[in-house]
Amino acid sequence: MSTVLLPLAGGGIHAHTPRTETSSYVPGGSPLVSRTVFSAAHVVADPRADTSPDSPAAVDWDATLAFRRHLWSHGLGVAEAMDTAQRGMGLDWAGAAELIRRSAAEAKSVDGAIACGVGTDQLPPGAHDLATVTAAYEQQLALVESTGAQAVLMASRALAAAARGSEDYLATYGHLLRQATEPVILHWLGPMFDPALEGYWGSTDLDAATETFLQVIAAHPEKVDGIKVSLLDARREIDLRRRLPEGVRCYTGDDFHYPELIAGDEHGFSHALLGIFDPLGPLAAEAVRVLDTGDRDGFRKLLDPTVELSRHLFRAPTRFYKTGVVLLAWLAGHQSHFTMVGGLQSARSLPHLAHAYRLADGVGLFPDPALAASRMRSLLTVHGVPQ
Repeated sequence: MSTVLLPLAGGGIHAHTPRTETSSYVPGGSPLVSRTVFSAAHVVADPRADTSPDSPAAVDWDATLAFRRHLWSHGLGVAEAMDTAQRGMGLDWAGAAELIRRSAAEAKSVDGAIACGVGTDQLPPGAHDLATVTAAYEQQLALVESTGAQAVLMASRALAAAARGSEDYLATYGHLLRQATEPVILHWLGPMFDPALEGYWGSTDLDAATETFLQVIAAHPEKVDGIKVSLLDARREIDLRRRLPEGVRCYTGDDFHYPELIAGDEHGFSHALLGIFDPLGPLAAEAVRVLDTGDRDGFRKLLDPTVELSRHLFRAPTRFYKTGVVLLAWLAGHQSHFTMVGGLQSARSLPHLAHAYRLADGVGLFPDPALAASRMRSLLTVHGVPQ
């Protein structure tokens, strides 16, 4: 296979020779048993829609649902309408609500696991009181529960702006957990993913914030299936999961340290709800099946080589990791174009995307390496890097 000429971040060109072996991860296989694993899934934009960056998202529903069927076919759960789906970065509440309805119905048709994000993003920008924020949460919680999906109580920009201290978080989340009909997943999303969430749980001191978070859980352990922690701090996650009440799971959202956190230690382990498992889905499922046999070394052998790619996709500013995720979906043949809602395909530089391709090819991520190489060449050519 001929080389792909990739622009380097520091200038110059690297001649990359694509691998020729196709990925060997096929749908089916035994159910995942030792870990509960959700992939936070992206949305596929409609590239033919006449939109602007300020327009509501135009979604290609057929391609979006097909990608979810791909994840379910490998035994993964789908975490829907989360930040990976550009929630709050191109996908508004109306679009998220439609996504939740359609994906939940699709999950029922294939008996797939699904958990959906509950937030307050239907509120217009500006200041809101706690009662308004709570009512917005309740509206979204009711919708998710009406579809039969599990609810993920996401961190709220509006709550972060309205809360005056930890007591406001305790009161708001306590009310919502009493309202929930089934156990939910609580989501602590760090400011590296959304700067508007700085100081969540009432403090910029993470130790103090952790204590408030744990108080919420301790007051309603029967209503909390688990917590998703996205702080990119493995030590803090390990310390937190060791303090959880019995029966409350920790779902890692750490896209920097996921192999070690999922593998666990003598005191326990993390389950997973990860954005990086959107592009890594088949490989991740195969790794967990290896872990199911008790082979931790084999699990790490499969997943450890992917960490460099994940850290590259999630490098600062971390919230733009979605661009690399969608690039890889296009290169892997899961969609016919590299277009994103809100025009977010422009959020990463060409050298960044080129290196993402190189790393993904290196770990054997593409079912058809020749297709991936051809598509990468076309992208580079359009951007002035002749092949």
